[in-house]
Order: sequence, then structure tokens, then C-alpha cells
Amino acid sequence: MAELIKVGMADLKAAAHPSILTTLGLGSCIGIALYDPRRKIIGLAHIMLPTSKIATANTNRAKFADTGIVDLVDEMMALGCDRRSLVAKIAGGAQMFAFASNNESMKIGLRNAEATKAILAELNIPILKEDTGGNFGRTIEISSEDGLLMVKTIGSGIKYL
Repeated sequence: MAELIKVGMADLKAAAHPSILTTLGLGSCIGIALYDPRRKIIGLAHIMLPTSKIATANTNRAKFADTGIVDLVDEMMALGCDRRSLVAKIAGGAQMFAFASNNESMKIGLRNAEATKAILAELNIPILKEDTGGNFGRTIEISSEDGLLMVKTIGSGIKYL
């Protein structure tokens, strides 16, 4: 039986087979699910902000796309994953609130998605599938068995990436 491991907001975890990683309440946050299909090692980060460079007190590296994703890869490597076989699936990045202005700084979901894609590209980790944008929250879970990412959306049910 696979162990179900919860990943909190601004948190990240890696696990070996058999396990399932889950995170709840992705609004403008992004869930980055990494998978090594050869070794069946999974990783999940729940990032809140695109970059640690804007923060004055960035003690929690998991909060940011630029540092959280790098740390997640490191944790997976510590479990024996093959860096070259890592693949990614991402979900979240919603625009949860309507703003009267078109102020780009308010579009945190979009900025989180863009930053996540840029960091994964820098690390040469291909994004196989994504479920980003919209104006609704998501809960996700990734299984070490097959790397399937389950995305639960209120009102839209469940889909698998």
C-alpha cells in the first residue's frame, strides 16, 4: 500500500516508491510534480511566489519557484533519482480574484506559471503536461507507481495528467 504524504503550502517533499504525494488548495500557487520513471521517485513542491529575489526575509526556500524547484531536485537526487530522466507536470497558477486594473503584478498565478516553466527549462526538465490558469482552485496528487498526476477541481471533477 502506497504511503500518502501531504505537502503543505510553501513546502516540498520527495518520496520513493510506493508513495503518493498530495497538496491541497492550489489557487495562484503552482504545484510542481517531478517524476523519475526509471527509479519511481516522485517529488512535489507547492510554490507561492515566482522568485526569491524580491523577498527580504526568504527563509523558506520552498515558497519560491526559483529556489523551491532546485531544492526539490536535490531532495530527489538524495533518494537516488536519475537527474536525466526527470519529467514534470504542473498545475495551479489560477487568477483567483478579479481586479479592476490590468496590473501585471497582481497576476501572481500567471507569473508563478511563467517562472516555473522558465526554471524547469533552465534545469532541462521537460514539462509533459500542465493544467494551469483559470479562476478555480485545484488539489493534486502524484503516484510513484506511474507518475500520473490527479487534478481535482471543484465543479469540474477529476482529471489525470
